Parts: sequence; C-alpha cells; structure tokens
Amino acid sequence: MKKWEKTDIAPEQVKEISAKYGCDLLTASVLARRGFCAGDSIRYFLEDDLRHLRNPFALDGMDDAVERILAAKEEGEKALVFGDSDVDGITGTALLAGYLESLGMDVTWRIPTGDDPYGLSMKAVEEFAAKDGTLIITVDCGISRFAEIRRAGELSVDVIVTDHHEPQDELPEALVIINPKLKNSTYPFRDLSGCGVAFKLVSALRFAQNSELYDQQICLLNTRPVKDAWTIEIAKMRNLMVVDTLSETIVPGMISVSETRLPSFLEGQQILVWDAPLHKRTLAKLFGNVEVGMLDIAPEIGKEIPQTAGQSLLRIKELSKIAKYSENELTELDVFVNLFSSYAQLREKNTAVDSADLQLAALGTIADIMPLLDENRILVRKGLESLAGKPRAGISELLYKLELAGRRFDAKDISWKLCPVINAARRMGSAETAAALFFENDPAKRNRLAGELVSMNEDRRDLEEETWGIIEPAAYKSLTEYDEKLTLAFSEKINKGVTGLIAQRAARQFNVPAIVVSAGENISTGSLRSARGYNVCALLEQCADLFIDSGGHQAAGGFSIEMTKWELFLERLKNIARAIDFEEKEDEEIIKIDAKLPLDYLNPDIFKLIDRFEPYGKENEQLVFLAENLIIKDVAFIGKPEAKHVKMTLDAGKHKWPALYWQSAERVHNKEFGVNSRVDVVFTLSRDYYRGNETPQMMITDLRISK
Repeated sequence: MKKWEKTDIAPEQVKEISAKYGCDLLTASVLARRGFCAGDSIRYFLEDDLRHLRNPFALDGMDDAVERILAAKEEGEKALVFGDSDVDGITGTALLAGYLESLGMDVTWRIPTGDDPYGLSMKAVEEFAAKDGTLIITVDCGISRFAEIRRAGELSVDVIVTDHHEPQDELPEALVIINPKLKNSTYPFRDLSGCGVAFKLVSALRFAQNSELYDQQICLLNTRPVKDAWTIEIAKMRNLMVVDTLSETIVPGMISVSETRLPSFLEGQQILVWDAPLHKRTLAKLFGNVEVGMLDIAPEIGKEIPQTAGQSLLRIKELSKIAKYSENELTELDVFVNLFSSYAQLREKNTAVDSADLQLAALGTIADIMPLLDENRILVRKGLESLAGKPRAGISELLYKLELAGRRFDAKDISWKLCPVINAARRMGSAETAAALFFENDPAKRNRLAGELVSMNEDRRDLEEETWGIIEPAAYKSLTEYDEKLTLAFSEKINKGVTGLIAQRAARQFNVPAIVVSAGENISTGSLRSARGYNVCALLEQCADLFIDSGGHQAAGGFSIEMTKWELFLERLKNIARAIDFEEKEDEEIIKIDAKLPLDYLNPDIFKLIDRFEPYGKENEQLVFLAENLIIKDVAFIGKPEAKHVKMTLDAGKHKWPALYWQSAERVHNKEFGVNSRVDVVFTLSRDYYRGNETPQMMITDLRISK
C-alpha cells in the first residue's frame, strides 16, 4: 500500500515567505514544504528575467578563456570545437562553434562518431595539429583526457576545456579549464549542463565583443555617516563582477587623504557615484579641498530604470528585487552594485542573449537530466518559450516531423519526444547526422536529416526491445552475485549505443544500480545507471585504475575497459556491492504531497501555480496534490491490447475534471471504487493536447474511498 505524506510546516513560516517575497499563501506553502526557504532558491521560482542569470565571468577561468579566444580571432588562428556526441554535447558544440563562426573565426567542429572513443581523442588532436590548428575548445568533455591534452601541448595546440562532469583530484594540463564542479570553484551553482557551460562562454564572449565595459575597471564609491565619522566604501568592478572592495571609516579633519588607502585603490580607475554633489561635500568635510574625479551615474540610470530617478540608494533598496531575495542585509554599496549591473545589461542590448542559444541550452539541460533549480530554471523556461515561438533551424524541422510544431512545450515533452530522436543518431552509430542537422544551412537538407533521425529513433526502439529480451534474464540472475544490490549484464550481442538505455531500464525494473556492458574482443564499453539514491561516480572511482577512461554524474556514468582486466573488475564489483548502502530504502512507496486543495481551489486558476513551478524534472518533480470527497461521475476502460487503465470524470463541485488512472482497471473490477464512489485522490495536473485543443486533466497517483 502506498503511504501518503504531507510534511508539516509552521503557518508562521508560510506567512513570512508570502509577505517577504510577494507570493500567495499556497505558493509559499509549496515552497516551504519543498524546502525552498532561502531567498536565493526562491528567487528562481518567482523570477525568470534573464538578468537573474549568474555572471559568466564568475566561472573560474572565464577571463583567460575569453582572452585566448579573442586573440585567436585577431591572429586568424584555426580553432576546433570538439564536443560530446549526445544531445548535451551536440547542442553545446552547435552553440559555441556557431557563435565563433559568426565572429568570422576559422573554426571547425568535431564529435566522436562510429567506433570513436568517448571524448577528445589522440587522433582528433593530431589531425587538427597537422592542419596547422592552434586552439581546441572542448564542450561537455575533456576533464578526464590527460594524455590527449598533453599531446596537444607537445604539438603547440592550446586546449580550453569546458565541461561539467565530475573532475578527478588531478586535472589535465589544459591552458584553461571551465567547470563549475572544480574542487575550489567559487561559482554559486555547480549543476550547469555541458551546453550550459558553453552558453556561459558564449555569453562572456558576446559581452567582450559588444560592450564598452569589457575589461574596464570601474569603481563604485559611496559615503555614509557613522556616528561622528563617515564610512567611505568602494567596490572595484571588472566585467560587472566585484573583484575588490575597500571600506575606510574616517573622522573629519583627523587625517589627510594621502594617509588613507584611497589613493592607491582608486589610482587609474573610473569612479562612479550616486549623487555626486552629496559625496563631494562629504569628502570636503573629511579631507578639505581635495579633488576626486567622479561621474554621477544616477541621471543615466534614471533614464534606463525610471523608478530610480530622483531616489536615494536607501529608497531604491526597498524597491530592489535582488535585495528582496538576499539573505543578508544589503548596504547602500551593494544596492549600487546591483543597480549598475542591471543598468549595464539593459543599456547594452547588443550583448543580450540570443534566443536560439537559449533553445540549445534548454535542450542540453533537459537531455542531461540536470537539476531544474537555480539558473537552470531560467535557461529552460526561456528556452522553451523561444522554442514555442520561433524554433531555430534544425529543431524546427524535427518538431514538424514529430507533430509538435506550433504548440506549448514543457520539459517532459522535450525529454520524452525530442531528445531521444537526437540521441538516436549516436546510439545507432551515426552521431554526425544529428550534429549536421544543427549546422546545415540548406532547408531541404535539414528536412532530409530530420527524417533520417526520426527513422533512426524507430530503429533504436526496435534494437532496445531486442536487446532487453537478451539481457533481462542475465541481469536478474546477476542480482544474487552482488548481494541484491547491483545488477550486471555483459554480452557481445549488446550494441554499445543502447547500453545506457538498457541500464536505465534494468535499474528501474530491479530497483538497484545497473551496469550494462557491450563486450568487445579487446575493449568493452559499459554504462551505469543509479537507483535508490546511489552515486555511481563512487563506483567508477573505486575502479578507475582498471578503466581506459570513465566519467559521469551521480545518476549516470560510463566506462571502457580492456578485457584483460575484466575478471579483476568483476571481483572488485562484488566487494563494492557488499558495501553499498542505499539512501532510499526498499520499503513501502511514499507519495509526498505538496498541498491539500479545498474543492473550490480545483478550478482553472490552479494552473497559475502549476506554471509557476515549471519546468519540472530532476529535483523539482511535478506538484502533487491531495483533494478529498470527490465524486466519480463516470468510468471507462482504456488501453491496447488489454484495457488496463481507467479514464473517469471527477466532480469537484463547481468544476468537473477528466482524470486518468494508470494500471487501475483491476481495482474497478474488484469493486474497490466505481461510479458514484466518493474518493480522496492524490494527483498531478497536466494539459492534454488533441487535434489542437487543450484540455486540463488530472493524472491520478493514488485513490482511496473517503472516510
């Protein structure tokens, strides 16, 4: 039996969230129940303006990467963008290579194809160097390619690694590494996709190319009274990032300006202030007749952000959205910094994000199952909006082939319908077909490539079913060898293109981590998928000395291994399995409920809440509601070849709701419920699309007779 669980939360906490962040009580209760109580996490549920994206220059190595790429552009160097062959890698490659091409750079792209190994290969490095290439930029790979990057250095080829996979303690000898998961990274969000990291690099390049503020050091200065003294506070900014700060508290007439740290800190800087006459009077009071060249930026910002015109920084703080979400009390200087950054982004519209880039970032983020939290939410929300409005070339043709064109999208649509078609090319040994679709300029050729991908996906489905029939008995039998904590399937009959899909299927069926290996004569290739919260990277790390290469995330990974080490690997797996301790125990299924809805809340307006929490996916599952005392008005059975599912209409008083309840026909046949039954229902809400019509629909998770 399924257990319904609704976490208790304090009413005072709900009211506090509602009042502080300006949301209704139901939204506040869902946020609190899901553990989103801090301002920085709440911000990405309530805001979706692109200005809330984090500054790309906050990523370690970004300054150096931009500088090296622009130098290559100026010198006419040959550059290679080398990406992974899955959706995340292909979209990131298309995004970065496409932008570099738009700058007029001599750039080519490459991904692993056919029997090529994962990631940057020695062959790719040497062939590029032979063509007088001097700069390789990886996308969604590279963090584990030590020998290849070392070889590039020997051939006088610089390598910039952009990746998001978990790094080892040792890093490759690349010129620059951009990865939010680096051990000492100061970037506030570590879960960007590979395409997301490429998106950040392109954003930084776009700023560098189009903004007069690029690489300029600017000081924002503010003065404020403190008892009998004044505090002078300064933020030194570069590329809209605060790179240094200074604060001096000074009693009037006690010291000269030369005895402070101000001259050395401000030397050679452009000094901006808010209300120049006020600060000039303050400095004169403190130091006498001292000349400090400063520019009053308030009038310019007032033109771009009218609500700030004529206001003090303290008053603007009350209006600031960013201040609202800060967990710490913001100073006037903090407000000034945020205000200047917003002004710069609004004014320099030629540095704005390209909507086609957002589409690619959304695809990569969804396909790689990144947490839909923090700035990933904005990337995906805005990318899906752009997809629904004007899909970019390549994606447009695929949407038409899949009969998805011209309709509203959610992340599940992309994950279930679009991404598998793009990934099918790699799984069927022809990843270059998918990549070519994103680079092809001829509409007729794009249409042909889209058709080929759809056909490959159909072949992939057939191959997956055939392979599952082969490995299921072996996977089941292997459970006993690994303490019922791990399953393994190994066969030369397994196509390496579907090892990940089969591993995922095995993990779901047996509810333990699954390893599926395509056996080769000398080298075998395997995929891992997680279950019950197990981190598969921990398994890979314990066997790293046996692998040719390996990599992945907590939920998914892959490796290649020489067959001479296979028996050692199997023995080590047995020891690893014994030590596995699952976060999620195999007890009764617990359904976590986000909110209990009174019946009068069951009206079309509830979709405002549903839409606010979109996109749904990893770490932000669909909202689950409980409603009591609904009346079943009718019941019908659906499904082929056997009608195992139930379609019904539920009466909620003022509104009646169509509902689907999967795998529940037997419960009706057993007379557990039926027409006129009064029931309590746990459910999610969705929109059903049929022949261009949109209908709200309940998807029932569980149902009980009302007490």
